[in-house]
Formats: sequence, structure tokens, C-alpha cells
Amino acid sequence: MGIDIGRMELTLRRTMRGEDKKQSSMLVLMSPETRVLQAHPLRAIKKLADAALAKLSPVFDAMYAEGGRPSIPPERLLKSMLLMALYSVRSERQFCEQLDYNLLFRWFLDMDMVEESFVPTVFSHNRDRLIVHDAAGEFLRAIVEEARKARLMSADHFTVDGTLIEAWASLKSFKKKDDDDKTPPDDPGNPTVDFHGEKRSNDTHESTTDPDAKLARKGKGKEAKLSYSAHALIENRNGLVLDLQMDVADGHAERRNALEMLDNNLPGQRRITVGGDKGYDTSDFVEDCRERNVTPHVAQNITKRRRSNIDERTTGHAGYAISQRVRKRIEEVFGWIKTVGNFRKTRYIGLGANQLAAHLLASAYNLLRIAKLTAAA
Repeated sequence: MGIDIGRMELTLRRTMRGEDKKQSSMLVLMSPETRVLQAHPLRAIKKLADAALAKLSPVFDAMYAEGGRPSIPPERLLKSMLLMALYSVRSERQFCEQLDYNLLFRWFLDMDMVEESFVPTVFSHNRDRLIVHDAAGEFLRAIVEEARKARLMSADHFTVDGTLIEAWASLKSFKKKDDDDKTPPDDPGNPTVDFHGEKRSNDTHESTTDPDAKLARKGKGKEAKLSYSAHALIENRNGLVLDLQMDVADGHAERRNALEMLDNNLPGQRRITVGGDKGYDTSDFVEDCRERNVTPHVAQNITKRRRSNIDERTTGHAGYAISQRVRKRIEEVFGWIKTVGNFRKTRYIGLGANQLAAHLLASAYNLLRIAKLTAAA
């Protein structure tokens, strides 16, 4: 079957050629609201975020003085961080650049067409204020409460896990704590450091760039990097995040933070189950869970030298197999915050700033999940 070239040319000629007008309109009356589709997924996220931020008004009032120079609204700062997580914006500077021309971002932040974008230093100047008042943590808890009211969360079954987040510090900054060598480096931007053959550990060495970062490795045979540890607590019905805590990577942070998150978010008023991997199969963690009215559905760690701390009374229950299957959903949280959220390697220095970022990432993940779940209902 051939192509009728003549008929095709005739059809194409019936369309008049458009002109490329160089002169733009002198006056445009337009709101960003008119440029965002009614079915855009960010509309549902904005509605949920605004409802949660409205509950934080007393927290925001306590953050600022009654008089003085007006600042950028804290609601706008938190929503900006949400956008950076949702759209994988790699820095505050890049976000402020995009805010000049991105109508979707302006609409999400309730900015009009002529309002100027704020400068990147706004984030650094206000970060300490947000950290002190735990604004991001309160935001996450408000979102979790909204999910509970919508009956999107399980009240009985949960999962904990941890992962390593690479710190914003190089191994060259990992020096002896008592090193008082004042010799200037051969290259201030990228000095030559010969640490081969030197035994280094967190007990004797410390990063001069980020003292909170610790040398850690993901497993045997893996390279050691300066890292933080991130710990998540999710519910098993829809995989929503109840808490995401950052801590120093000292080797014991997983079990310590798991118990803290259980205490802070799930007080032992009723019996619940908590799934976990083999790293949580220790006698102290299992005992501490049972003291909190928590049934530990952790994977059994059985080797030739040790027995599991979970017996058949737990593994024989049908719920144990379900918890072991569903607990893998927590890897979706870590995968999202590391790829979409750009948190495989943190861009912040210090535990406080990284905790702020973790709470905002957990909030963004929850808002995205809640918007999809409510749209499908």
C-alpha cells in the first residue's frame, strides 16, 4: 500500500503559515491560578499542605517578634522545601532562580505574577529558627493526624528500618581530634592528604567539615564513608511515614531510634506489631519491645553461632508472615527520599539541619501518597 504524496501535499497546503511575532504584549492581566490545570496533582497536595500549615499558626507566632522588619512567611519557606523535594530541585539557589519564571511554583506559594522571588540566603537565615521550634516536625505530625482522620493509616501494624545517608564532608576532612598542625595545605581547594596505612576510627578522628558525621559502612566489604543514619517508622496499610529521625551513625542508632519513635508516636495503650529486618533480632530490642506492649515481628537472625530471639510463638502466627512481606514497603520510602528527594547525599551540615530536611522529605512523601489515595477512593 503506497502513500499518496499528492493528496498529502494538498492537505498540508490548506494550512496557513503562522507568523513568529517578536513583540510581546505590553499589558497582561493573568493570575497563576488560570495557568494550572484543574486536574493537576499538585492541587490536592497544596490543599493538604495548607490545611496542615494552618494548624501551625501558634508555632509560627512563637518564632518571630511582634515588631520589626517583616520576614518571608514561614509557611512559604516550608512549602518551598516541599517543592524542592517533589521536583528534585538540587539547591535553594536553583529553586529561587526557577521561582522567577515557574508559574506552577508561584501558584503553589500563593505568589502573584509581579512579586519578586526571594534570595537563597532566606533559607539559611531562617533555618535555625525552624530547627529550634521543630516546625518541620510539627508539620509532619499535622499531616499524619490528617491521614489518621481520613482512615488511611493502620492502628495496629507498623515497620521500622534504617539506612545510611552520605554526609556533605570528604574523607580528607576526617582528621585526628588532637591534630594541631597549622601547616597550610598545598592546595586550599583540594589539598593532598596521604592517609594510607593510617588507622582511623570515630574514637580518634573527627571531620573538620561536619563533626556530627561519622565514618560508617553499609556492610562487610563496603567502603567506609562519612555518614548519618536515617530511621523511619511507617504504618503497614498504605506505607505512610509516621516519623523519620536522623542520628549519628554509631552502629547502635537503628535500635535506639526505633524505640524512641515507638515511644513518641505509638504509646503502649494497645498491643501493636512492629516489623523489622535481622538487625533488630537482639535480646535487648525484643525485650524492650515487649515491655512496651509491642510484638516484635522482626526477621530471625540464625547462624551457626547464635539462635534467634524470636521463637515459634511469634513466627507461627499468621500475622508474622504478613509483617515480613509488608515490611519491605519501607524501602520505597528510602528509595524515594534518596532519588526524588535528592537525599542520597545530604547538602546540609549538622544533625539539626539534616533532621529538618528529613522531616520535610517525609512530609512531601506523605502528601504525595495521601493525594493519590484520596483521588483513587
